[in-house]
Amino acid sequence: MLNNENADLGSKLIRNFWAISRMLHQMSDGRGSQKRILTVLLRSGKVTQSALTEHLGIKPGSASEVLSKLESAGLIRRTYSDIDRRTIEIELTDSGRLEAELALSEREQRKREMLAPLSIEEQEELLALLDKVIANWKEHCQQVRGKR
Repeated sequence: MLNNENADLGSKLIRNFWAISRMLHQMSDGRGSQKRILTVLLRSGKVTQSALTEHLGIKPGSASEVLSKLESAGLIRRTYSDIDRRTIEIELTDSGRLEAELALSEREQRKREMLAPLSIEEQEELLALLDKVIANWKEHCQQVRGKR
């Protein structure tokens, strides 16, 4: 086993960022998962397939596959737009709405559990510190891109 006792503070912080990232990835439903799509539809209502795909940041082919499964399960309904017959609109069915509400409730519970060790004040402090670090990273990334 590797000994990290001598790692500097920066290395320890980065290692913790990676650990949090891995945990969040394991706990999340993923960008294009069925649960994620259902919760997005719950929040947004009827949307076009292209708008949903863009919002989720996934490829249209991947979206079509997941949407077909959701439609077969009776959780969503896909219809052609009355305005533009080339456009497909997606909305939740009643069963889909129940599944989406359950998925959203589970996600909220996971968030509460993850942050349970911190008081509200500590959460606010952590958020402020992370916002500061992220702003710096974004600025740095823009500078690096500008040099290319």
